[in-house]
Amino acid sequence: MGAREMGHERGTILETRYARAGDGVHIAYQVTGSGPLDVVMVPGFVSHVELAWDMPFYASMLRRLGSFARVISFDKRGTGLSDRTPAVPTLEERMDDVRTVMEAAGADRVALWGVSEGGPMALLFAATYPERTSALVLQGSFARIACAPDHPIGFPRDALAEFIDEFGRLWGTGGVLANYYFPTAAEDPGIRHEFARWERNGASPGAMVAVLRMIQAIDVRAILPTISVPTLVVHCTGDPAVPVQHGRHLARHIPGARYIEVAGEDHLTIRPGEHGLFDDIEEFLTGSRPPPERDRVLKTLLLTDIVGSTEEAVRLGDRRWHELLDAHDATVRAELEHFRGREVKATGDGFLACFDGPTRAIRCARAISDGARALGLEVRAGLHTGECETRGDDLAGVAVHIAARVAALAQPGEVLCSRTVTDLVGGSGISFVDRGVHALKGVPGQWQTFAVVES
Repeated sequence: MGAREMGHERGTILETRYARAGDGVHIAYQVTGSGPLDVVMVPGFVSHVELAWDMPFYASMLRRLGSFARVISFDKRGTGLSDRTPAVPTLEERMDDVRTVMEAAGADRVALWGVSEGGPMALLFAATYPERTSALVLQGSFARIACAPDHPIGFPRDALAEFIDEFGRLWGTGGVLANYYFPTAAEDPGIRHEFARWERNGASPGAMVAVLRMIQAIDVRAILPTISVPTLVVHCTGDPAVPVQHGRHLARHIPGARYIEVAGEDHLTIRPGEHGLFDDIEEFLTGSRPPPERDRVLKTLLLTDIVGSTEEAVRLGDRRWHELLDAHDATVRAELEHFRGREVKATGDGFLACFDGPTRAIRCARAISDGARALGLEVRAGLHTGECETRGDDLAGVAVHIAARVAALAQPGEVLCSRTVTDLVGGSGISFVDRGVHALKGVPGQWQTFAVVES
């Protein structure tokens, strides 16, 4: 089965496989990355192994983890691409799915990365199969989420019931993830669109509510003292879904556990380049820190090119051509300033520019095309959103190459976008027409492109 993947850049092809558990349930899983260490990602209460690559908070974590380990990710039974089940699975049944995907992927011993509700599953597996567990990373997790007389840090039952009712009303709109898990992204319409897709495809509202009710009953506090594998607990101080006291509780009660607490207001806080945290995690899992890397940033890239520039230069002569080129350059720079873009560099007959958001980039590209046409020139433009390396004021990396390849496919006067860009501008009112799937020279996979429709 094909899936869009962000192991390197969003849009490449990744295979989703199925492992069959002992009771016949099929568990969807993927294997990405490379390295001598096997890591199983144990997801939160609902997941989707393919759409996870469209989730900026999760995809960046998978990419970074895959830079030094072979990563096995899966959907728990009843969610995502795995089989639906007639009843809500128990924690033990879900825990056994970890063993199922390990065997399917040929992994004898793994580090377990438990995210949120995946933490209790990872803890149960490590306690049950210590010989098959090399290490534990518990991220934004808990031992018991509900309040009890001996556990005052949990949520009261009435508060949990209110949360579940609210989740049921918001599920499928992106509101659950935006409001309760990633509030710092709540105002970004592109990311909220991805959240909504992930919610709808991860589980139905009824299935999600049933899982949340099961989570209320989880209590693995008794097994914390029995954990014998190296454990790292990571938690965000402002976590709105699982308060930081839960991470501190895990670290206090797991023998020898290391604890890292970081500032932030989201549920998942691990992004490459933030806090130096992933370097600490890589060192914990592998025993060594990575060499210093160039800074990396997510940008929407715009690459423009004047159509038939050589022929025009010959026809007009050097003096007239340079006057026209100067007028073109002034037009481009004025539009970049208006739409808050940054000129990265001039390319002779065009420009490479970057933007913090794809909507402004598209509108700027259209304005540049209109301005060039008023000068008697035709410009082709290509846009792609991806992670770039920063080298001073310059940008480099695969994302830049993709933008250039997309621009080369554009027709005169056309603004052509990668699928990444169109997915991120849902609700903007911008219309597109499908220009088909292409192989981009030097870039893995097949890439779908869309032309901006003039309104």
